[in-house]
Amino acid sequence: MAAGVPPDALGRRVFCGTDYGTVRYVGSVSGTAGIWLGVEWDDPQRGKHDGSYEGTQYFKCRHPKGGSFIRPNKANFGVDFLTAVKDRYGLNDKQDVQYGTGNTVIFGTKTVEFVGMDSVAEQQRQLNRLVDISVRECAVSHAGQEEEISRTCANMRHINLSKNLISSWETVVAIASQVQNLETLNVSENKMRFPSTSTFISGAFSNLKILALNQTGITWTEVLLCAQGWPVLEELYLSSNNITVLERPDTVLQTLKLLDLSDNQLLDGNQLHLIAQLPRLEQLILRNTGISSIHFPDAGFGCKTKMFPSLKRLAINDNKISQWSSINELDKLPSLRALQCNNNPFTDTEKNPETLIQLIIAKISQLEVLNNCEILPAERRGAELDYRKIFGKDWLEAGGHWNPEKNKPSEEFLAAHPRYPALCLKYGAPEEGELKGRQPLTLKNQLLTLTIKCPEKPEQKPVEKKLPESMTIQKVKGLLYRLLKIPGSELKLSYESSKLEGKEVELDNDLKPLQFYSIESGDCVLVRW
Repeated sequence: MAAGVPPDALGRRVFCGTDYGTVRYVGSVSGTAGIWLGVEWDDPQRGKHDGSYEGTQYFKCRHPKGGSFIRPNKANFGVDFLTAVKDRYGLNDKQDVQYGTGNTVIFGTKTVEFVGMDSVAEQQRQLNRLVDISVRECAVSHAGQEEEISRTCANMRHINLSKNLISSWETVVAIASQVQNLETLNVSENKMRFPSTSTFISGAFSNLKILALNQTGITWTEVLLCAQGWPVLEELYLSSNNITVLERPDTVLQTLKLLDLSDNQLLDGNQLHLIAQLPRLEQLILRNTGISSIHFPDAGFGCKTKMFPSLKRLAINDNKISQWSSINELDKLPSLRALQCNNNPFTDTEKNPETLIQLIIAKISQLEVLNNCEILPAERRGAELDYRKIFGKDWLEAGGHWNPEKNKPSEEFLAAHPRYPALCLKYGAPEEGELKGRQPLTLKNQLLTLTIKCPEKPEQKPVEKKLPESMTIQKVKGLLYRLLKIPGSELKLSYESSKLEGKEVELDNDLKPLQFYSIESGDCVLVRW
């Protein structure tokens, strides 16, 4: 092998300038002198050809312009792990540790700021005291001398190895096997080879709880093979890989609590059934996975599925879900509490964003957080009452009835509104006067006729006002200050309705509109100060 070219150069990761690539060829090129490296670049814009030159194919690329030849002296093959750590923290043999001013310590040419100077300075100066290490973008390509890491950095628990020059999973194992108490490992953005058989299961990850393998090119089959060595893993990040097909993890990943599959193009939503029996999975991230529907066939209307028994948080944003039926299906998840679902085609079916939120809340009974916003009890009550009224006419036309013995809504209605019977049990069947249907958004339809009363000021006569349902509570208070000529006191508003006999509902959020509280024409607003 030519000088400057490692004996195992073929398949190694390199970088040249700011560009990363994989060596696909080492040798001569016809018509030229010396040794060349044929490199397939991560960024195909960096290349010139597909690995062929003057009619000879030297190597192959996935992109027709993804490859080029470079001289070995232009390629950086990287450094061992410990060299990178010493360089990053300024602790190599040629550098001294100096104390800086204030809360800083100078390691060679690196100045590091600390909180708690006395307790942390010693930890940073001594490699064997380091617990949390980041060597991101430090050109790490191999483990180095055997046992050198374990002798030098014995207390490491958290390692960030992302965006380096690691070419194979074996290199990761070689590093991790020297870190006895490793709990967190990030090897994202390293395009590497993974084992294709389970002939060798390493004990290097016996304590590993969090693993990030984003943008590594791993497939689900390779995940399951490697997972045999992750006995206590709780969080697994697999974003932006080659995962298109899932398989059932019968004996592995049984301790997993979080799984991130975002930016992998899954073939269809039914793929999810294959991972639905992970017993402890609490959070599933499926952002931009191309799924267009979700279905749990083992449970009927109003019933809970046995799939995903522990799932509390689900992210399905940026997908192709176009039907509300998939949102109905989510109510079957027994433990679901938080959902992210924005940027899906079904959200385009409702132009009013407030109504869109109300529909989702009403359809999923146990939801507590929607698109990172907490659902307040008043918001849920208002959403469910509105849903019950809006679709009341459809319910009657489909065979619904106030008399329980005659109440037989059609299968089609129940499929579209599986929670409707439960809402009728919770609030009572809607009365005919409540059925408002889905009216066009004209100003007339948006005005509410309300009676304003001051229960603690009997001398103040009731006043009737027409207010837009979109008017915020803050603006209503401003109006009442002027209308009732109230001095600068803090107003407390509530309302009562014939539909909620004996109950007052507080209007306690100044930023919410009247329609948020499901106030209707004929209701009475109570003012106290």
